[in-house]
Amino acid sequence: MTQAVRHEEMRARNLEVVLGAVSRGGPLTRAALAERTGLTKSTVSKLVGDLVDAGLLAETGPARAGERGRPGVEVVLSGARVASLGLEINVDYLAVRVLDLTGGIRFAARRERDNRGSRPKKVLAELQALASEALTETHRLGLEVAGAVLAVSGPVGDGVLFSAPNLGWQDVRPADLLRLPIPVELDNEANLAALGELWFGDGERDFLYVSGEVGIGAGLVVNGTLFAGARGLAGELGHVVVAPGGPPCRCGGSGCLETFAGQEALLAAGNAESVPDFLAALEQGGAAALEACDAAGRALGVALTSAVNLLDLDRIVLGGVFTQLYPWLSGPVSEVLSARLGGLRGAPPVLSASRLGGDAATLGAAGRVVHRVLADPAPFVNRAQEA
Repeated sequence: MTQAVRHEEMRARNLEVVLGAVSRGGPLTRAALAERTGLTKSTVSKLVGDLVDAGLLAETGPARAGERGRPGVEVVLSGARVASLGLEINVDYLAVRVLDLTGGIRFAARRERDNRGSRPKKVLAELQALASEALTETHRLGLEVAGAVLAVSGPVGDGVLFSAPNLGWQDVRPADLLRLPIPVELDNEANLAALGELWFGDGERDFLYVSGEVGIGAGLVVNGTLFAGARGLAGELGHVVVAPGGPPCRCGGSGCLETFAGQEALLAAGNAESVPDFLAALEQGGAAALEACDAAGRALGVALTSAVNLLDLDRIVLGGVFTQLYPWLSGPVSEVLSARLGGLRGAPPVLSASRLGGDAATLGAAGRVVHRVLADPAPFVNRAQEA
């Protein structure tokens, strides 16, 4: 390895260290950065200058009182240059979201659309139009979009959506059908929603995120890292059997959790045509809606009992439509967990509702690109220097 290559590798690593320190603890002066990173003041000064020129950091002004000597100028993450695009295809909507490097939302849109049985090419064409609208607005704001991540409901691997029973899709490469001028990565909606909860939610680092929509998925976060499984297929909670011999499921099995607690099952049992109608019926004390929610909560409690016994969970976050239903779901879920786990654990895991609601997946998708930039800022710095 030549000296020049080693120098570039060390520089790239040091750019990451400095940007990461500001991301975690900013605003910071150059002197404070040198102290935190262990780099020399001259090295930090040069790196900060490069990051400011690339639009990844911005100077804010003199440091607060308390530092000895002449106050230094503090730097923070800049939201003025780099952005990311989060995309989502769900059964009954399409969504896009643009975040800048600080996590600020620069564009967001959601289109209600029944995607059941729709051809992938048609759905992706509509998502492309929505994404193009987002990119146009982002360009107008002077932001460079570093990349995009697409959230889909179903197991994913190597860019392939293997199966999405609720969409009627199998072995589809959604990213390949999007004609966008930026790279697009594919991942499971529940995994990305779990990352959204990790980065933009309550700040917990160990939890199971349960995404309740037409389908039910789960994302497991352990010590601040998403656990995806050996093939990236972990988290298919909706197809855990809670009643052997129960109703048939679109996956080909029967008695799956989705047949009791999925959105369509809830609406059918509650004699409601939409989630707002179902919520209104709950608030008015409608017997059918209350019974449907109780049955769904108990089925969810059974599935989560198995997850807790297997994974030793201390925290469960309910997201998606379950966030809106939490006041009615949480009681039966907690009752089942307490009854089934009390003998082994003494107390069930903490159960909470996500504050992100239906935005979790697009936040996690866009956030993944942001974190990738923070972990490797060298390409952006090099490009700025070459311009």
